[in-house]
Amino acid sequence: MLKVRGYAVHDSKSPLVPFSFERRDVGPGDVQIEILYCGICHSDLHQARNDWANSLYPMVPGHEIVGRVVRVGANVTKLKAGDFAGVGCMVDSCRRCFACDEGLEQYCEHGATLTYNARERGSDALTFGGYSEQIVVEQRFVVKIPDTLDLKAVAPLLCAGITTYSPLRHWRVGPGQKVGIIGLGGLGHMGVKFAKAFGARVVMVTTSPEKGKDARRLGADEVLVSRDAEAMAAHAGTFDFLLDTIPVGHDVNPYMSLLKLDRTMVLVGALTELVPPVAGASVILGRKNLSGSAIGGMAETQEMIDFCARHDIVSDIEMVKMQDVNQAYERLVKNDVKYRFVIDMASLKEAA
Repeated sequence: MLKVRGYAVHDSKSPLVPFSFERRDVGPGDVQIEILYCGICHSDLHQARNDWANSLYPMVPGHEIVGRVVRVGANVTKLKAGDFAGVGCMVDSCRRCFACDEGLEQYCEHGATLTYNARERGSDALTFGGYSEQIVVEQRFVVKIPDTLDLKAVAPLLCAGITTYSPLRHWRVGPGQKVGIIGLGGLGHMGVKFAKAFGARVVMVTTSPEKGKDARRLGADEVLVSRDAEAMAAHAGTFDFLLDTIPVGHDVNPYMSLLKLDRTMVLVGALTELVPPVAGASVILGRKNLSGSAIGGMAETQEMIDFCARHDIVSDIEMVKMQDVNQAYERLVKNDVKYRFVIDMASLKEAA
């Protein structure tokens, strides 16, 4: 077993603190990664504080992991020691159901094994995430990171990146389309970058007029303030696709009115109840679609990373030390980050 140091939370009311634990030894199909950077996702905060009533403690959060391969098993073919590699939101699946056979491991019919706050497949042992020195993952669930990208800014691509890339790709966003990205945060800023790279005309839809300048810097062609009834009416029925990145329950009905006939709005942020409910007229009138999307399969995640390398796309980040992760969480509550925190895991040595 590998002895590893990290930071863990032990209950919903306590801060993250230093924590020592063990990883499994490297098996024939495994990749051992020295973690260099780990992004802080909003879901880390929700899970640490048991906001979704499913938390398992002790918990080592982190599913936006970038590092250097230090060892591979005898059957590993896609990576070698010295390569840069990434691990996202899942580290295993059943590998045999319809979804897994289609390369959609995130929709595994038996449930994908999450990178943290889950149990190892076939075991009661907890999975521990990327707020740590090392991780051991089966090669299918590891992606190769080109060394041409800024590694620290790559980390959020493993969650925020693939979460927005996948639906834009699945619904074939491209040139000649008018695409709205709703909400400018960790997910939304990636949605703008990807939609622009796909060749669409990108409109940032936001409640905050002051976000307009930054939205344009990120690549938006236009900004629509959703609280401006006159502007919303002028844009009604003109969008080919909407990506809703708002992370809490909200009223989707005004946004549905923006879609053209037969077009789709996709939820990627809100896991909780939509309040008020979706009105039947919002989908019936115009034969519109309201759908959802969760991260991406492993092949698509590698495709996304390679796309980012070709188009020089990474996340906008703010670096923090491991010792300052609790302060970062408090700032995250206030949405005080542009647009993603990333932990420099070298600082873990200082925290020891």
